[in-house]
Amino acid sequence: MMEREAYCPSCEETQTFYRAASTEMHLGRKIKWHCPDCDYGFVSIDESVDTSVTA
Repeated sequence: MMEREAYCPSCEETQTFYRAASTEMHLGRKIKWHCPDCDYGFVSIDESVDTSVTA
């Protein structure tokens, strides 16, 4: 998966984020996602961690 739809708080709309980096960790695959229209980015680790989701 090289792209992902997600809400971008900087653009204030859903954007297509592109995978900027990926690495395997003991928690799972860590992927850095980047919005092509601004400097916003977030990290996901498998299904357990997603920094784009608010609490």
